Amino acid sequence: MSYKEDQAQIWEAKYLEDSLGWDLGGPTPIFCQISEEISPGEICIVGCGLGHDAIMFAKKGFHVTAVDFAPSAIKAVNELATKANVKIDTIQIDLFSMLPEYNNTFDYVIEQTCFCAIPLIQREDYAHVVQSILKPGGQLIGLWFPLDKTIEEGGPPWATSLEEVKSLFNSGWEIEKEEWPTLSISPRKDREKLIIFKNLN
Repeated sequence: MSYKEDQAQIWEAKYLEDSLGWDLGGPTPIFCQISEEISPGEICIVGCGLGHDAIMFAKKGFHVTAVDFAPSAIKAVNELATKANVKIDTIQIDLFSMLPEYNNTFDYVIEQTCFCAIPLIQREDYAHVVQSILKPGGQLIGLWFPLDKTIEEGGPPWATSLEEVKSLFNSGWEIEKEEWPTLSISPRKDREKLIIFKNLN
């Protein structure tokens, strides 16, 4: 079954209209903190958007792969990388098409507002892809959002619940960290939760 949210041109239109409202205009504060706590390695940012977090991690010595479906997003990341004089691998692709090429490639996957852009019926596939592209022992570092929305309200962003997230990332995973971030920006305070999962496969 095909979903309009899966079509690259739909996301491209959202970027061109500046209608997403998800871009912070800079790196995510909690990810800036986490970048100081983990060792540099291969990191994949799924649904990278305009690339502020990608640039930040690259400056900290991580080898960054930024993935997005929208051409405008990838163009923005490349332009920011040039200005910042950092190297970032960008991929304009549907994340569900990352396998098998990127199997067991990354030490970290960064999740923020990608999961909530995916309809519920495809989220098991998302979990499978993320686990597959991570190396054994790799970490899924997620800001899970929006936790205050119901399915009936529609999307994207589609509703996300902690019960759903923990159910999807249960078998073959363990929770390494879970907290309500004090560094959440004001509009997302108490609407997002940091959960870091370790891939046990």
